[in-house]
Parts: sequence; structure tokens; C-alpha cells
Amino acid sequence: MSLYWRIFLLNAVVLVAAALLLLGPVTVSTPVLFGEAVVLIAGLVVMLIANAVLLRIGLAPLARLTGAMATADLLKPGNRTTVTGSTEVVKLTQAFNAMLARLEAERATSSGRALSAQEAERQRIAQELHDEVGQTLTAVLLQLKHAADHAPPDVRADLQQAQETTRAGLDEIRRIARRLRPGVLEELGLHSALRALTTEFTSPRLRATAHITPGLPSLDPATELVLYRITQEGLTNAARHARATRVEVHLRPLPDAKVELLVRDNGQGIEAAPEGAGISGMRERALLIGAHLDIGQGDHGGTEVRLHVTGSTADGRPQEMAR
Repeated sequence: MSLYWRIFLLNAVVLVAAALLLLGPVTVSTPVLFGEAVVLIAGLVVMLIANAVLLRIGLAPLARLTGAMATADLLKPGNRTTVTGSTEVVKLTQAFNAMLARLEAERATSSGRALSAQEAERQRIAQELHDEVGQTLTAVLLQLKHAADHAPPDVRADLQQAQETTRAGLDEIRRIARRLRPGVLEELGLHSALRALTTEFTSPRLRATAHITPGLPSLDPATELVLYRITQEGLTNAARHARATRVEVHLRPLPDAKVELLVRDNGQGIEAAPEGAGISGMRERALLIGAHLDIGQGDHGGTEVRLHVTGSTADGRPQEMAR
């Protein structure tokens, strides 16, 4: 039965009930007596309540669909509205689910292209920092050393200080270039890259450790890059925002050829803070390889970033990102 006829019949039931009351023993005098007015008002209230209840029951599937539309999130795919109700509501729900699936696929495709361009731009910037800025600072460092060796004693200390400042700037440039382009990931593999990443984030205020479980399945380059970038973002959040003193990175195999990445810290936790660009970027990267990302409070406080990923990607989008 269509939604139109359902609403028509619901209102018809109320109107028929009103007509039956007119044929009953109740009469109305002129002028209307107090008792008759009470009966009329009570009957009107009962009919309005009955009409409201029947309409609420009839339109409940639309209310559920509206709630699903309001809470739909393309970065958390897979949630679909249950198909119930009349024929029109069922068709509308099915159309909404199909539209949501298309939007999720288009979002994953566009995100893959954007991240591919981002990785290419990172590689270009890292190369320029290494070849142009790095070489320039190296030349300046050598010139300062030569000048300091031949300078008078009263100027030599200033030149040596400038030399140390230039050397620190050169080290910072190299560190930025390594973060922009994870050369260790391409040269030595994911295990060494994660260990190097935790070593890089270790400082007097933060102790970062990597725990790699043997027996991991083979992963394609795109999946390894996603694991590396999500680990990098998790470590960055722990170092900058969480006020943590310890952060652990776990990479371990799971049943059914799955891999779990866990980045856990002992900081203040995310609580009810809104998700920023960093977390949104992690979710977009997880979508590219069909992985499930969960970010929340740890059992003993702090923040836990969990990524469950299959052993191999299912389509060509991540391959495009890896190039």
C-alpha cells in the first residue's frame, strides 16, 4: 500500500469515528449546554490524539531514514539504513543506500588521487630540500669553517657559533626531508621504517618504541605507505598534543591474513575533542586500502589508534597512490 493511501486511510478512520458519534445518543442543544460542550471537546481531543498516534506509526520509517541521512559519514563507510515500511519508503531507503555507496566509492577515488598528488609533491619538496637547500647549507658550513680557521681569535668564536647554528639548521632540513619522503621505507622495508620512525620521535620527554611481531603477511607498497603515514600521524599527535611520556607502536598479524597496527600512548586522551585534519587524513588513507580505523580512549587512559587491514588490497586505487 502506498504512503498516500496509508495516510488517507488513517485520517478516514478518524473521520468515520466522528461521524459515528453523530449517529449515537449524544445530542447538542441550542445554546450548547456545559455537559454537551465537555463531551464535544473530549471527543475532539481523542480524535486528535488518535490521528497523531496513527500518523506517527505510519511515518516512523521516514523518521528513521531522516536520522540515518543526518548521521551518514563518508569517512566511516558501511553503515546502511534498514529497509522497512511501505513500498515508497522501501524504494526511498534503497535509493539512499545506493547513493551512499556511490558517494563512498567516489570519495575513496578522489581521496586516492589527492593523496597520490600529495605524496608526489612531498617527494618533490624533499628532493629540493636535499639537493638545493641542503647543498647550499653544506657549502655555507664549509665556508664558515674555512673563515673560522683563518680568522683572528676575537672573531673565531662568533664564526664557530654561526657554524654550529648552520649545522643545526642543516640537520633540521634533513629531518624534514626524511619525514616528507620516507626513503627508509623504500630501501629497507616497513619494519625498519617503523623502528626508525619511533627512534626519530624519541626524546627526553617522550619514549617511543616499536614492537614488530614475526610472521606478518606480505603487503603491497601502497599498504605499507598507509601504515607508515598513519603511524607517523599517531606519533606526531602523541608528541605534540597528548602530553604523553610513552608511546608504543605494535604491528602484528591477525587471523584471516589480517594485520593490525596499534599506536598507543599514555597521554591525556582525545576525550570529546573534534577530529582535526590529521585524524581525517588517517581515515581517508584507511579507506584507500579498505581498512578499518578506530581511534578512541585506551583501557588505561591515553589514546589508541587501531588499524585493521587485509593482507592485500582489493583494487587498483592504492596502487595509484603508491606511484
